[in-house]
Amino acid sequence: MAARTLLARGPAAAWPETGAAAGDGYDAPVFFWFSKAIEPLLSPLAWALLLAAAGALLRRRRRAGPILLALSAAVLVVFSSDVVADRLMGAMERGARSTYRPDVVYDAVIVLGGVADAAASRGTGEAEMSEAVDRVLRGWELYRAGRARNLLLSGGLVWPQPGDVAEADRLAAKLAQWGVPPDRIAVERTSRNTRENAIESSRLAAARGWRTLLLVTSAAHMPRAQSCFKAVGLDPDVLPVDRRAGDGQGRTWLPRAAALAKSSEAFRELAGRIAYRLAGYAR
Repeated sequence: MAARTLLARGPAAAWPETGAAAGDGYDAPVFFWFSKAIEPLLSPLAWALLLAAAGALLRRRRRAGPILLALSAAVLVVFSSDVVADRLMGAMERGARSTYRPDVVYDAVIVLGGVADAAASRGTGEAEMSEAVDRVLRGWELYRAGRARNLLLSGGLVWPQPGDVAEADRLAAKLAQWGVPPDRIAVERTSRNTRENAIESSRLAAARGWRTLLLVTSAAHMPRAQSCFKAVGLDPDVLPVDRRAGDGQGRTWLPRAAALAKSSEAFRELAGRIAYRLAGYAR
């Protein structure tokens, strides 16, 4: 079976013009700062705090104050439940379907960032992994199994601090420790979001002449990532990993911090999909 090839836009310029601030209609500073500014508000904890603050301000009103305080508590309890959090995450992961083909040896596996904890990595000087570590592990497994000739690591610094090292560079160093030859690791260290992952990865793939690609990222993130790559003219095969919804067994309604974090992540992903679609950065 022939491997899926990269799609081209235009007869002569087979690759889209790219760059962190390039891309058709991509206003990098505006989109980046807007998305980061609203991110703290896309969390049930933020909603609960806002409701509690409003309830405190209106405490002298017989109905409004107590109702708002009760709603604040209800938001925390509901979205801190494993039952609710798993359903939300399951909805985000539902559209992530693998098109990976084991009979294809890919020119490169694209591993998207979001794997390393920036602050912890800065403290230790090593790549301190987050829950999304499956992304880089699966890329490494595919290379080791001979299913990919190269690994492309895409991820820069979102909030640079003195002495910071781009996430892609930290992951490259870790993969080299695991036995991947450095000349088989391509590093894309400028992107700060999924749109820029797609733009910069397309430029790097074009420069190296790679035709068959496999995109690897978390299942909840995959639908948005895949749409972003299509928007810049690429149609790689995809392999969603890092599924977190669970099978629903052993879940409880009792509040848990981990469940609240999972609910927050699901809402942020939903908001990201809406924003990217409205901006025309996803197809």
